[in-house]
Amino acid sequence: MTETTESATTERAPRRRSRLRIHRAWIVAAVTFVTIIGGAAFNSLPGLLIEPLNKDFGWTYGEIGLAVSLDMALYGLTAPFAAALMDRFGIRRVVVVALGAVAAGALASVWMTASWQLMLYWGLLVGLGTGSMAMAFSATVTNRWFVARRGLVTGILTAAGASGQLIFLPLCAWIIDRHGWEPASVTVALAALVVVPFVWLLMRDHPADVGLAPYGGTYVEKPAPATGAAARTMRVLFDAARTGPFWLLAGSFAICGASTNGLIRTHFVPSAHDHGMQITAAASLLAVIGVFDIIGTIFSGWLTDRFEARRLLAVYYALRGISLLFLPMLMAPTVHPPMVFFIVFYGLDWVATVPPTLALCREQYGDDSAIVFGWVLASHQVGAALVAFLGGVVRDVTGSYDLVWYAAGALCATAALMALVIRRKGTAPVPAAVR
Repeated sequence: MTETTESATTERAPRRRSRLRIHRAWIVAAVTFVTIIGGAAFNSLPGLLIEPLNKDFGWTYGEIGLAVSLDMALYGLTAPFAAALMDRFGIRRVVVVALGAVAAGALASVWMTASWQLMLYWGLLVGLGTGSMAMAFSATVTNRWFVARRGLVTGILTAAGASGQLIFLPLCAWIIDRHGWEPASVTVALAALVVVPFVWLLMRDHPADVGLAPYGGTYVEKPAPATGAAARTMRVLFDAARTGPFWLLAGSFAICGASTNGLIRTHFVPSAHDHGMQITAAASLLAVIGVFDIIGTIFSGWLTDRFEARRLLAVYYALRGISLLFLPMLMAPTVHPPMVFFIVFYGLDWVATVPPTLALCREQYGDDSAIVFGWVLASHQVGAALVAFLGGVVRDVTGSYDLVWYAAGALCATAALMALVIRRKGTAPVPAAVR
């Protein structure tokens, strides 16, 4: 009786799929894309609010940078546990709670009067919320719903963060310039809440929930909810930490975070303002990074399906390091062609590292790859957190960001070497029928 039931279920899946013009996996990916945009809206704020908070409350760059660093660290440290919680409670429930936490933190910050409240609202609430919708969320969706086109889908979902930056950076900069920082924080809270109905109504935890096979794969039954999420997350970490590739991936991705979220996203706007550039103009340049980030990340996903991931990583980090070494010479009161070239180039490279890094995690760690990637992402955010804090301290002490740019360029060269020495491991081929 059981075999007959399973056979009938397996046969029903292709017939149901044939009635759909678009595979449900792409709808789930689209909802994931929109969710990441809504959750990432807050990431547009820190670089814009350093100057206003310094002016309104007298908090130092280091104090504000410490709150941003806590947010980034929790973002990363929450990610691996969120991946395990999604296995236990389902994607929908975890993401809805996470969006609520982001909205609560952003909205509560409107009434803060002390720096410890900035740490609580930005650091704790928003850090936990955004961390639950981090790249491990994308990895979980990709692993469950796709067998073919995983690199491309990873690139598209990674680009969602850049899309949020493209949308919210100019908007928040304009709001801050015209109305102050409080309405901008409220806008971010509303953006997170608007996404909730889409997640609840359209997101599904597993292809089997709607009787489908994953895109490019064969039908499988939905696994039972995994218990002991925290224990599993730590076990996966301990197992991965005994392997060399984990430390190379974690170390290089920490440098990735330091040179993007920690450095450019947090300190580019105040650094440009130090050289006389208007905050709205500097924010617009960051938004342009978001435009080319989308292009670069999707293209990187396409390349990852076709070329060796570790070599792609080495090229990305090397080019990023070279560009950072030139940045101090490009700072000026107005936007000029060399700066535009830097912005375009850096945008193409911004998170192009994600698809090959995730591919290497999948290659090395199989079914545990989403959780392993969550820990690798944690290192990314720890690197970002350190530079977000130390960059502010360097600015307080020296009055300039130049030393930070040069140090980040040297770190990127180190990351390129780390990527090259990751050992190779065989991977399963993509089904020819879906290529």
